[in-house]
Amino acid sequence: QVQLVESGGGLVQAGVSLRLSCAASGRTFSTYAMGWFRQAPGKERDFVAGISRGGSSTYYADSVKGRFTISRDNAKNTVYLQMNSLKPEDTAVYYCAASRSYGTVVHATHYDYWGQGTQVTVSS
Repeated sequence: QVQLVESGGGLVQAGVSLRLSCAASGRTFSTYAMGWFRQAPGKERDFVAGISRGGSSTYYADSVKGRFTISRDNAKNTVYLQMNSLKPEDTAVYYCAASRSYGTVVHATHYDYWGQGTQVTVSS
């Protein structure tokens, strides 16, 4: 089992950068693909970015491509989401998640463990 704890959220102005971190417990972090999702009030939880077990493959939602970067440090059991050029529409609760699936994992149902979320609010 994996426990995930996100951090790094906050209230920022549009245009600035923010980095989210997700720390995982256990010794099996490197055996999971990792992803970031976000959920705005009244909306569904949407895929943001994903990364393969070794970190060599990354993929993004079109809405964040070119602005967000996902990375991981398996030695530190941590996955990151670097968010640049933030926009008000990026406002949401951001969740990290771990998946046993292989390939490009973009559906929430394919993720097995979730963190509690961290709020990101971008003001205009």
